[in-house]
Amino acid sequence: MQIIEWFITATTWTNENQGILSVALFVITVIFGWFSGIFSALRRKPKFKIETIPGPTFCCTYLTGSKHQEYDAHQTAIAIYLHISNIGAAPSSIHKVRVGYHWNLKPWSILWLKNSIGWFWIEHQAAALTDFQVEIGDSIKIYPFLTQKNHLSTARPENFLEIGQSINGVVYFEQPESWGGCFPKNKNQLVNIKVEITDVFGGRHKAIVKIPAVSLEEARKYNPEFGNTLLKINSSESAKIEV
Repeated sequence: MQIIEWFITATTWTNENQGILSVALFVITVIFGWFSGIFSALRRKPKFKIETIPGPTFCCTYLTGSKHQEYDAHQTAIAIYLHISNIGAAPSSIHKVRVGYHWNLKPWSILWLKNSIGWFWIEHQAAALTDFQVEIGDSIKIYPFLTQKNHLSTARPENFLEIGQSINGVVYFEQPESWGGCFPKNKNQLVNIKVEITDVFGGRHKAIVKIPAVSLEEARKYNPEFGNTLLKINSSESAKIEV
């Protein structure tokens, strides 16, 4: 009997308040649609999958011949041949690439916490003075750059990725002259490098990759000007000041 009475009461209230119910249902529908739109928009985002390809993928730290107080100065250069795939739900372009690594410092200093536990970032790519290349039989393979223009090829880098599309390319970085333990820590001649790509919408796509630590002689088998960009820029600036 109580159920029947409750049903009659609910039916009577509903009939008497149809206007309120209509407004409430409209508001709920609007709110639900708004949140659905937000969630749908959030799902429609690019997502870049970052992988490395064998070839000019290595890290090199080499002496510059200069001194900083009692320390020998050195420089680090990094080349990574990347394969980038857009596995997200929206197209986008590559806006910026940066790399980070852990300094080879002893604990327990502020710099150790910041750059050995945390990541030291090289924010900007260096302009390679020549192409990365390798001899294969009687031919020479030219590796494409990811964002720079090749010297020995008319092809231009294409950084726009449709959904499901992928591209290959070399990114190249040089760290300014440093000293002490301000170079990549390696284990068994392998260095952990964090690659971060920012798309044009501000989304950040990251991957940690292991790359070989090689000698300057080995690195220059792929690029005879490896490690020379900042040196030549600084030499040019010094010459301008002297003039």
